Amino acid sequence: MEERVQLEKTFKPQWVWAIALGSAIGWGAFILPTEWMGKAGPIGAVIGLTIGALLMMVIAVSYGVLIEKYPVSGGEFAYAYIGFGRNHAFICGWFLTLGYICIVALNASALALLGKFMLPSLANIGLLYEIGGWQVYLGEVAIATAALLIFAYFNIKGASISGSLQYIFCIILVAGVFLLTLSMVLSPSSDLSNLQPFFKPGIPALTGIIAIIAIAPWAYVGFDNIPQAAEEFNFPPKKAFMLIIYSLIVACILYSFMIIATAVAMPWQNLVAGKPVWGTGDVISDTLGAFGVLLLAISLCMGVFTGLNGFYVSSSRLLFAMGRAKVVPKVFSRLHPKHGTPYAGVLFTCAVCLFAPWFGRPVLLWIVDMSATGVTIAYFYTCYTAFKLFSWTEAADGKMVSPGKKLVALLGALSGLSFLGLLLIPGSPSALGAPSLIALLVWTVLGLAFYLYKRKEYNQIPKSTLDYYILGSTETNGTEDKTDTDTQVSIKIDA
Repeated sequence: MEERVQLEKTFKPQWVWAIALGSAIGWGAFILPTEWMGKAGPIGAVIGLTIGALLMMVIAVSYGVLIEKYPVSGGEFAYAYIGFGRNHAFICGWFLTLGYICIVALNASALALLGKFMLPSLANIGLLYEIGGWQVYLGEVAIATAALLIFAYFNIKGASISGSLQYIFCIILVAGVFLLTLSMVLSPSSDLSNLQPFFKPGIPALTGIIAIIAIAPWAYVGFDNIPQAAEEFNFPPKKAFMLIIYSLIVACILYSFMIIATAVAMPWQNLVAGKPVWGTGDVISDTLGAFGVLLLAISLCMGVFTGLNGFYVSSSRLLFAMGRAKVVPKVFSRLHPKHGTPYAGVLFTCAVCLFAPWFGRPVLLWIVDMSATGVTIAYFYTCYTAFKLFSWTEAADGKMVSPGKKLVALLGALSGLSFLGLLLIPGSPSALGAPSLIALLVWTVLGLAFYLYKRKEYNQIPKSTLDYYILGSTETNGTEDKTDTDTQVSIKIDA
């Protein structure tokens, strides 16, 4: 058995909170308010995002339990292994890797979109071609590429650099959104009556709210970055749950504020009907002038920077954990000889994302829509594993009696399945479009091919060895399942 490589404990609590919040509040909070209002109306969108945050908190209970018990890199990959065995761990890790990498790419493209709005003379240099109705310029490709390379460098240099930068960026982000919203609400040309009608006319209010709830796994993806960094906590893992809750509360407030800031400037139905490329940018520019544009640009940059940085952290840690478990090539488990960071995962994420700007934003959006499926699958695995840890009435097989936590974990698992259904069932308010379904099918086929290639080697690893590589012990928390060593790990919880 090879020695298990471990990451240093360098992450402070405020850094971890900032990773969760900054990853959740990316480009979408500033680009999509007009689209959300078009689905549900301004108040309908706020209600939908609030309910979504509450559902994420239900799911977060299971994350808190598992982070405290298993503070290892890999997060949901490790939890799927604990609850369902190695094959399910591969499935979870495969789809989650796609989700994380896609969000890195999309944040970089959002920075290029900001360049087209703020510095069109730079971003629109060198028209290359058109894909899906989107004109691809060499200037915007250069902006996205520069962002990807810079944040890859920061993440290779060390966790302390990426963590401290994340916290600074988050403080500026929160301050910027609060000031921006306050300025828009207090502007003489704004009017709170522009929020009316509160819900989208022509459809039941509940239909619009459900359409927004369905995007919650995407809107709040980021709090699940916390378990990816659990191995590097320099504080007790039990604090992680409240850090998740705090990040979700602040994220919900920031999303709501940006919707209100967009809606008060003019009757929101007129704004939506105009089908602007960037409705929020237009109304803030018209209402607040250069000051508003500058404040919006700074806030958006902070959102994009924190998203880039946070998902570089999570994707590299996930690949590190999978490499350590021999699921993916061993190179991903190697640490930088000087900085002690999982540099191979950072470089791989960067290399894949560097292709994204060349395909145009519509194509990238198809892939990102599909990647929400992977995040939702991870939520389900985590919650159902936590559900299996507890007993309703009496301790058995090393489980702990906690009907309350078992019920919450069950609700989280059902929420995960509901989100998955909203994405995959045709006719649902947020069903994936044909291009996204095709992209999902392609990724699934690639995963199947890769698994078949690795299956023999992967399945030959003894269970005790995998326990050691994934969880840091030769037996899963001191208990080895004697009946089924591949499909389920028996878990003992200390009361």
